[in-house]
Amino acid sequence: MDSIRNILAGKKGLIVGIANENSIAYGCANVLHQLGAQCAVTYLNDKAEKYVRPLAEGLQSPLILPLDVEQPGQLQKVFAEIERTWGSLDFIIHSIAYCPAEDLHGRVTDCSLEGFQQAMRVSCYSFIEMARLAEPLMKNGGSLITMSYYGADKVVEHYNIMGPVKSALESVSRYLANELGPKRIRVHAVSPGPLKTRAASGIAHFDQLIEDAISRAPQNRLVEIEEVGMTCAFLISNAASGLTGQTIYVDGGQHIKA
Repeated sequence: MDSIRNILAGKKGLIVGIANENSIAYGCANVLHQLGAQCAVTYLNDKAEKYVRPLAEGLQSPLILPLDVEQPGQLQKVFAEIERTWGSLDFIIHSIAYCPAEDLHGRVTDCSLEGFQQAMRVSCYSFIEMARLAEPLMKNGGSLITMSYYGADKVVEHYNIMGPVKSALESVSRYLANELGPKRIRVHAVSPGPLKTRAASGIAHFDQLIEDAISRAPQNRLVEIEEVGMTCAFLISNAASGLTGQTIYVDGGQHIKA
């Protein structure tokens, strides 16, 4: 990392999705901070704050704000505070997803309308909202990055309704890339392999999914969260100025095998 230290110096961004030190969002934020970026951090609620705030303070985050995308007005307040403090924005890492357990653990065929709508609201539509609010703040261009998974493209046992939801998210990222491209705002979905995060623990038979991923990946291993962070750092940096609208797999090559 020493050879590329400070490649993000002067970049200011929003990190959404830190729950604890094992979160993908935290791993990304930590890498971005080490490479010179300033990161505003959000936490879900009062219960989550006690876990997130110490991590954000370790990142020297100038903004540590509550954000539940299902609560009306909270997202707007976050962006208003970013505008008041920084006046501009260079990147967003969107790493949130949710589905009620009874719908996540059941067949897609049996998913309730309410569960599907909530999963789409939190996991997909919130990215559209963030893009809309970020657009006027990205005065000199910027990067919007969301987190997807291989189950968006292929059927993964026990991933269930989150497969279609992540597929929608990847499609949204391409349409946003097309619409925001003239303003030099680049949009990507990053697709890590399975990682042992709190969110992933809600997937049924997750240990088996981990074992399958290791056996299928050409590198025969899981990727580290820091590797996901380094990929995001590249996409945010000026070195990736010619890339947009991509789904970038960071999974040790798992996705190339049938």
